Amino acid sequence: MAKTDSQFQLRTYIFIDQMQPQLAQFIAKDNRVYDPNEYDAAIMLELAPAMEIHRMIDQALKSTSVRLGSVVTERRYGLMQIQHPDQGEVLAAGASVLEQTGLTPTDRARLELHTNMVIRGIEQDHAIYFTGTSKGNMVLANESVFILEVSPAAYLTIACNEALKAANIKLITIRPFGATGRLVMSGPESEIDSGVEAALSVLKSLNDELDEAGKK
Repeated sequence: MAKTDSQFQLRTYIFIDQMQPQLAQFIAKDNRVYDPNEYDAAIMLELAPAMEIHRMIDQALKSTSVRLGSVVTERRYGLMQIQHPDQGEVLAAGASVLEQTGLTPTDRARLELHTNMVIRGIEQDHAIYFTGTSKGNMVLANESVFILEVSPAAYLTIACNEALKAANIKLITIRPFGATGRLVMSGPESEIDSGVEAALSVLKSLNDELDEAGKK
């Protein structure tokens, strides 16, 4: 995490240009605020102190026409998701919040990859386990399963979104909050491989952006 003179710490700042249908519908299932529409643009923003997220939500809603998608407050960090069909509105809301905090997008934390696993040709018993823990689609025997764990957890949203753009795969579950996030996806082997490549590529680019910013 970059050092600044701000009283805030920016843990996560992610812009999603078009939320893919499976991700939008998955988020809507557990949502307690305003459900995102398919292909909405969105920002996931996480900062400390945790309760300051409410002040930032107020700033974003009053300064633009974005809708509040979700809020998670933990002991140290607060996370908000805002969305709107107009990417410009979402970006303006994010900029407004960052201006209040005195931070920039590259003040966010580096991503740590904890698990990157593909199980090929999954057995039926194992497939049933994943289906039983799923809040999304079913895993079928002989499919391939992709498991990804990262921290901060919210980074999983953009990894999932890029995988869904790149391949015909199924979102099984995603937990984009907490200390470590977990993503599970399944599908034909070749499609999973394409999805994995897209997910890992965008995660690498997030850290590459921080490296480039550190050189300036």
